[in-house]
Amino acid sequence: MADARPAAFIQGIGNTRFGRLEGTDTLSLMSEAAEAAMRDAGVARPAIDAVLTGYSTALPHLMLATLFAEHFGVKPHYCHGVQVGGATGAALVMLARILVESGTAERVLVVAGENRLTAPGGRDGAISTLAQVGHALHEVPFGATIPAYYALLASQYMAAYGVSEEDLAEFAVLMRNNAATHPDAHLTKPVTVADVLASRAIATPLKLLDCCPISDGAVALIIGKVAGEGAVRIAGTGQAHQHQHISAATDVSDYGARHAAQRAFAQAGIRPDQVDILGIYDSFTITLCVLLEEIGFSGRGKAAADLRAGLYGREGSLPLNPHGGLLSFGHSGVAGGLAHIAEIARQLGGKAGDRQLAGKSRGFVHADGGVLSSHVSLLLQGE
Repeated sequence: MADARPAAFIQGIGNTRFGRLEGTDTLSLMSEAAEAAMRDAGVARPAIDAVLTGYSTALPHLMLATLFAEHFGVKPHYCHGVQVGGATGAALVMLARILVESGTAERVLVVAGENRLTAPGGRDGAISTLAQVGHALHEVPFGATIPAYYALLASQYMAAYGVSEEDLAEFAVLMRNNAATHPDAHLTKPVTVADVLASRAIATPLKLLDCCPISDGAVALIIGKVAGEGAVRIAGTGQAHQHQHISAATDVSDYGARHAAQRAFAQAGIRPDQVDILGIYDSFTITLCVLLEEIGFSGRGKAAADLRAGLYGREGSLPLNPHGGLLSFGHSGVAGGLAHIAEIARQLGGKAGDRQLAGKSRGFVHADGGVLSSHVSLLLQGE
């Protein structure tokens, strides 16, 4: 049975372009996205009584949420920063729902962004910072990077389930094709499976086009208790955290994604077969295979075959990341994960313009942080 709690809705959505945005910074990008979300929701600054944000590798301030509130000119009575890696965007939406449904806040601004690509230190600085999620004694001192951690995971998973490098490449191709339809995407030039396989090795078996780009960009949402035109209900949420370090993840069949998903589905009173659009975190191509299969949308080792059969295409019954995901829309830290939520909410709310997919009413979003470490699932319902 669906949860009887009061409802919380995504009322407004805004984003900047993603890519190389010279002359921007964390606060300017967040402000641009927040302005766009407020316009979409039809609200002004005095209506915002809570501000939630994540972190910025380009501006590692200890109090980013209150720093932004001051910069943006709002005086919330609730302000909070959250850090669970790539799962942060979904965790922010989950927290916003709790605030609205509990009566703590009436209208929450969720916002994240940074100039991760063009900040001093740029790509190399971000890669070095992100690598610190590894174990301080047993992983980081050996020079491992995030791609290296995921390459270890990929090798184990591919051996266990018969997944090939060609299978991984199929997802890079799909994400690039989807991004080509979005005017704000970072990477839009079409690629083929052969292109992916021929791209330079980053950490075997992962190649350059198996990895998401580092981008500048920001995304914001307005979440409140009133369902206006185009609003999307946050119907269910769930989390799971079973390990922090990949060396402590001993079961290739259970990283935690299915537990978060099961909690979200149970809370929403929705079955997986009732979902008709997906926003799945895709830091690497292997991430999509693991998550789609562990959650149960595809059988083990079968995600790429389902993609080739049309299941996850724009015209399929489960369109996957229609905006192009992290792999092609771009990855600007917390904003990269928020972009999945923004896309699914736009599709469900009829706000996707020329990219609008017909007949979509229930969306599932899943994000992971670290190396498949922290998992957050959301069920979104068009009204």
